[in-house]
Amino acid sequence: MVQYQLAALLRRAIEHAQEVGSLPEFEVPAFEMERPARKEHGDWSSGIALVVARQAGRKPRDIADAIVAAAEVIEHDSREHVAKFEVAGPGFINITLTHAWLTDIVREVESAGPDWGRSKLPASERIQVEFVSANPTGPLHLGHGRWAAVGDTLARLLEWTGQDVKREFYVNDFGRQIDLFAASIAVRYLERFGRDAGPIPEGGYRGAYVGELAAEIAAEVGDRYVEAPESDRLAFFREQGYRRMLAHQRATLERFGVVFDVWFSETTLHDEGAVQRIIEVLNELGHVYEQDGARWLRTTDFGDDKDRVLVRSEAFGGIPTYVAPDIAYFLDKLRRGFQRMIYLLGADHHGFARRMCASISALGEDPEHCEFMLGQFVHLTRAGESVKMSKRTGEAVTFDELLEEVGVDAARYLLVRTSIDQTINFDLDLAVSQTQENPVYYVQYAHARICSIMRHAADQGVQTEPVDGVALEELQHESELDLLRKIAELPEAVQVAARLRAPHRMTRFAEELAALFHGFYRDCRVVTEDAALTQARLHLARATQISLHNVLALLGVSAPESM
Repeated sequence: MVQYQLAALLRRAIEHAQEVGSLPEFEVPAFEMERPARKEHGDWSSGIALVVARQAGRKPRDIADAIVAAAEVIEHDSREHVAKFEVAGPGFINITLTHAWLTDIVREVESAGPDWGRSKLPASERIQVEFVSANPTGPLHLGHGRWAAVGDTLARLLEWTGQDVKREFYVNDFGRQIDLFAASIAVRYLERFGRDAGPIPEGGYRGAYVGELAAEIAAEVGDRYVEAPESDRLAFFREQGYRRMLAHQRATLERFGVVFDVWFSETTLHDEGAVQRIIEVLNELGHVYEQDGARWLRTTDFGDDKDRVLVRSEAFGGIPTYVAPDIAYFLDKLRRGFQRMIYLLGADHHGFARRMCASISALGEDPEHCEFMLGQFVHLTRAGESVKMSKRTGEAVTFDELLEEVGVDAARYLLVRTSIDQTINFDLDLAVSQTQENPVYYVQYAHARICSIMRHAADQGVQTEPVDGVALEELQHESELDLLRKIAELPEAVQVAARLRAPHRMTRFAEELAALFHGFYRDCRVVTEDAALTQARLHLARATQISLHNVLALLGVSAPESM
């Protein structure tokens, strides 16, 4: 990409200035080019002169002047892209690119097609992104939907920068919550056959979906488990409830365009002895102590705010807490060769990162393998009023119900659009509106408008010529040049969004690109009496279409050809 080429040009210019004596010897640190805040300051800018001023023992502006003087005389592959160097302010080096480079972006985009925006970073990692990971005891809620949208988009961004990525769902299928789920279904099942099964157990599940599951199972097995021993009945409903609810969650996610590479069962960690081995290892390392009948992990020695219960006391079943399985799961990820693990978690998991880092350190492993992204909640509104309850059940609105009302495209786009550290106020009215105020409609409409332009050109008998023979230098209008500059930014925008773990930046890019296209459409007639200009503008429209399509694909949103 051009910013790397320009950075290499400036580095070579510094070396040349040192060779001829206009700059003293010093080690040049790694640096990146930046986009100037104002268009009149050029296409790219560098503050390298300010960074090395202390090493060089000179004023930053004098250093910048020396770098520019050298850059203007040396031979370098990227020198032909530069129309002008300019030193500004305290020592910034601003670079304006040639018109030919800018218009050549059209050819580059059309050549890359669906791969425009992809890049290959020098250092590639095996990355696991774990997200959603809901208990298999109920339908997915709105928070799960947000993590699904953000996690999948982040995985796509990482893949587009050359990373080896796996999406993983950790199934919390071990412990008391599964037993309570089974007992809750059993109560509703027995009620269907006129049996007084007593109330739902304390801490159990009372949602309407539990009765629906019981009815579904009863339709298949009849009264076979009415007279069965309670242990057999509960074992049956434990397996049936878990299997059916997990299948329901998987179907919801696949409907949403999210397909996991791995569904990892917590139970397997217990069955294979991994959890018990972790406890034994931590004990051998001297990090475990007993208090009040429980076994504790001394995580405060490793930066945690409090020690954590590792194994409950006999009064509470004498079973491991979630701490040991979480550590065992981390080690399993390491064993599978992952170099980086990204956890997407809800706001109520704020202590998880501290605990995990401390526990990993206690084992002698490096917590730098892990990244923890904590997100805020989603609130639904309609006509300015909060929506908390489902019209169908009178309970909390499920993610399925949101998808039924607004569709996959609006849900994915609007759930990604806000940085995860901010609460989302999801406006149902806005999500379904077909107006420019609806951001997903606004972006999709730009894509559909380009398709319409192409159809109109064909109807007028204008055949789009191969881009290699098109006079792209005809693109001179400021609206055309602004659009070209934004299209050229896509590979960089993908890299930045991936590096910062900020998928919401891609919605901002999509909306800015759409706005520039709408401005171009307003200012520049595409099909004109000038054949050469028409061809150039058709290809500019085509490059915009490819860019919009690719950004929407990254977001998991469709790119309609008509609206």
